[in-house]
Amino acid sequence: MKVNVTCSKADDKGRGIVKINNKTFAIDYLIPDEEATIEITKQHTKLISINKPSVYRQKPPCEYYYKCGGCQLQHLNNEGQKKFKQEKVEELLSDFAPVNPIISMDYPFYYRNKSHFTFQKNRNRKIIAGMYEENSHRIVDLDRCIIQDDTTNKINATIKSMLVSFKLEPYNEDTKTGFLRHVLIRTGFTSKQVMVVLVTASSMFPSKNNFIKALLKKHPEITTIVQNINDRKTSMVLGQKEVVLFGKGFIVDELNGFKFKISPSSFFQINPTQTEKLYQVAINAADLQKDDVVLDAYCGTGTIGIFASNYVKSVIGVELNKDAIRDAITNAKLNNVKNIWFENADASDFMVQLVNDKVKIDVVILDPPRSGSDERFIRALSMLNPKKIVYVSCNPQTQARDLLLFEKNGYKVQSIQPVDMFAHTYHVETIVLMSRVEK
Repeated sequence: MKVNVTCSKADDKGRGIVKINNKTFAIDYLIPDEEATIEITKQHTKLISINKPSVYRQKPPCEYYYKCGGCQLQHLNNEGQKKFKQEKVEELLSDFAPVNPIISMDYPFYYRNKSHFTFQKNRNRKIIAGMYEENSHRIVDLDRCIIQDDTTNKINATIKSMLVSFKLEPYNEDTKTGFLRHVLIRTGFTSKQVMVVLVTASSMFPSKNNFIKALLKKHPEITTIVQNINDRKTSMVLGQKEVVLFGKGFIVDELNGFKFKISPSSFFQINPTQTEKLYQVAINAADLQKDDVVLDAYCGTGTIGIFASNYVKSVIGVELNKDAIRDAITNAKLNNVKNIWFENADASDFMVQLVNDKVKIDVVILDPPRSGSDERFIRALSMLNPKKIVYVSCNPQTQARDLLLFEKNGYKVQSIQPVDMFAHTYHVETIVLMSRVEK
């Protein structure tokens, strides 16, 4: 059935919302206030034509946009994307405090310093490599991705062609056979160092030395190559065993003058330009003082805590992931930062211990995963009684849920700052400053 509709608003993933006979439908690529024709069947609801386009509509700059699941907003121009993300944050968080205008990118292309390509054979037995289609395991064969560092596009194309000449098979998820599962490439925005991670189904690597030699001859910009062995029958990208085939097995990059070691599995923000802005906004919001003691909860590899160390008396970082803590300690040493130390512990348990030990914490910075925090953590943090909390989130939905709990535990939101870290996608980062309410 085909129906003419007018889009009323966008959902949190950028899809246009329409209502037909009291039923609500989410339509990919439809923009609020547009008039369009859609098709509704038992299997799908899709956009057929735009009858009255929005002023924010543009031709997607990527030729693969309507197939690839990597981006969701390329049909919106820059102003349209800013408007969508601003309204998304305001809808979720404006009841707590006014939302500042979003900090967006001047040039929202080739910003990702981490890329991930999956390899398969198509029906014609041709090797393809790229991203999955939205909500599927079908690969879109890509020659170029316009949000990833262009160096990675070229290296991926070379590896794809080399698989044929070296007679190496991509991994088949159905038969559980084949060699190469994924290629992960990380680049240094400032250092220009390049890491290539070949994720293989077994430790066997036919013609390994010749393969590495040929890859380096084609791309001398590569500074290290790592083989990651993932023999698990799961969709996890990386396995637990690694072999360094060339170089040091890691790269080093800089943020705001600080150096950071980046290993294959390290967490490191994927947009360096916006990350420097994000962290500076967080530090400015906290109005850090020289006598402050800061707790960096969910500290990961220590990036934001190391940023903050310049402004305060001391920083304590706590993180449950022991590999991340190891990288954090390395990063502190790399930058000769001596007023920061790290604890490998559950953040909630650690904060309770700080309370028992009567350790005074002035400011807490937290940057949890997309799932947000939890009531146990928030209760433990409120027992610690810091005067300020800076909550950095990549998911304003879970952040909104957590802010209600913070309010119940004696904190009030003072400011909200969205930052666009992920241009052309529906994701948005938010920095919320809270202060203790005087009883």
